Amino acid sequence: MSETDKPTKTVGKATNIAWHDGEITREDRAKVLGHSGCTLWLTGLSGSGKSTIGVALEKALIQSGILAYRLDGDNVRHGLNANLGFSADDREENIRRVGEVAKLFADAGVVTISSFISPYQRDRDQVRIIHEEAGLKFLEVFIDTPIEVCEQRDPKGLYKKARAGEIKGFTGIDDPYEQPQRPEVHIQTDKRTIEESARQLIEALTAHGIVSAG
Repeated sequence: MSETDKPTKTVGKATNIAWHDGEITREDRAKVLGHSGCTLWLTGLSGSGKSTIGVALEKALIQSGILAYRLDGDNVRHGLNANLGFSADDREENIRRVGEVAKLFADAGVVTISSFISPYQRDRDQVRIIHEEAGLKFLEVFIDTPIEVCEQRDPKGLYKKARAGEIKGFTGIDDPYEQPQRPEVHIQTDKRTIEESARQLIEALTAHGIVSAG
């Protein structure tokens, strides 16, 4: 089964619903945790290093006493988004759902690390908007790796299959990837180690007042 052959989404619109506020504020949770929540949105080509950097960052944050959690593209498609394929519409719905989940995690005070190809700028912008409307910080992180390097790594063998025509609509080969124009963080993984990349993200979190220096 190719990427484009997978089931498409079915989305209904809820009616007769109302938001139910609790008695615990975001500030209350921040006092317990010692830091506020946010979403780091790691975007880049397949094989760019998004997941690997996310794993290293999560470990470094937890070891520093900062509550963090990863939302990874493949992991989410095992459960929450198992019914979505890779058409443009399904990619949009995939990112919409993840954006809403990331917002909930960030509201709970978690430093949320979302690692998704998310090739379309409009989809990433929409996730930013839902965070900003909720008063939550959102940092777009461009994991910038030349496609030649990604193909050399090719950890899942997907580029080889795409070049052979076994996978259609593959980002960077026969489907576009729209590079972020003004990301909060720009990481060139062909010039930095995984540890250096994670450290760059921690520095960004500190600069944005999400975690404390030291």
